[in-house]
Amino acid sequence: MEQPTTAFFVRGPQPFTRLVFFSILSLVLMGVDARLHYLTEVRQGFMGLLHPLQVAANMPGYWYRQTAEYWQGHDAMLADNRRLRIVNLQQGVDLQRLRSMEEENMHLRQLLGAVQEIKQPAQLAEIMNVDRDPFTQRVVVNLGSRHGIMTGQAVADGMGVIGQVTRTYPFSSEVTLVTDKSLAIPIQVERSGLRAIAFGHGRDNIIDLPYLPTNVDIQEGDVLVTSGIDGVYPPGLAVARVTSVERDSDLTFARIVCEPAAGIEQHRQVLLLKTPLVAAATPIPDTPAVNTPSGKAPTPTAKPKPSSPSSTTATPASSTPATLPAAPANGGT
Repeated sequence: MEQPTTAFFVRGPQPFTRLVFFSILSLVLMGVDARLHYLTEVRQGFMGLLHPLQVAANMPGYWYRQTAEYWQGHDAMLADNRRLRIVNLQQGVDLQRLRSMEEENMHLRQLLGAVQEIKQPAQLAEIMNVDRDPFTQRVVVNLGSRHGIMTGQAVADGMGVIGQVTRTYPFSSEVTLVTDKSLAIPIQVERSGLRAIAFGHGRDNIIDLPYLPTNVDIQEGDVLVTSGIDGVYPPGLAVARVTSVERDSDLTFARIVCEPAAGIEQHRQVLLLKTPLVAAATPIPDTPAVNTPSGKAPTPTAKPKPSSPSSTTATPASSTPATLPAAPANGGT
């Protein structure tokens, strides 16, 4: 008798039969789910169970993207940091320049207003350097004889008188400040009309009013302006403000200390005022001035010699003795 053979692999339905069966089952489930929504909760349950597996499967790609973004962001942040530091430094420099330009613009506006108030031809100049000698108060401006600058011109800014041109070069000029002890300016007290001569004190950046008696009508806070009698400075320009008046009965003269009104050590732009034509008719220091009742100018006894540049620079200081005796007389009245 033949024994039946045992099959090691059990074969089920045919593949086509399986395809048809599962296709029909899928259509039925899709139709039931679309109309009755029976499988919504089942699907959500399966998604909840499969979520940890989905996260675990996506974790390597997530870590890779995060690591790449970290290094890219780190490099970009360092580059932005360097760029912003440079921009910050540039903007800091620009801001400093802006503040300087604003102050310079404000000062130029003051100078423009001063020119309109003075109503006298003037040239705008810029200070190039300052004399390093501590015993002199002089600056050098960028306009000279080639620009029409002459020795003796008054120098001012928007606040008042700064000094006087005492030496000219082709492309620059030397200006002696009002605080220099070699410069004298005829002034007038704005409150009382008293006329006097103001001298620079030197290194202390102050102005003195010497040779005034102790009973002179002057007090702290008085404003000193140019009198205009010398023909160099226009009348009415602020020169200084009285800060101290010392009256000692044992002394013949009072000690009067003033502070300059102009920004002598603050600004770089100044105005060089044109000398009026009246300055040419002022008496020469070598020729004594005589007051005649008729008011006519006296005839000089000798023709003065042409002055050299060195003697010209001393004109403001040498003209002081001619007007000096008039100050005590006015002060006495």
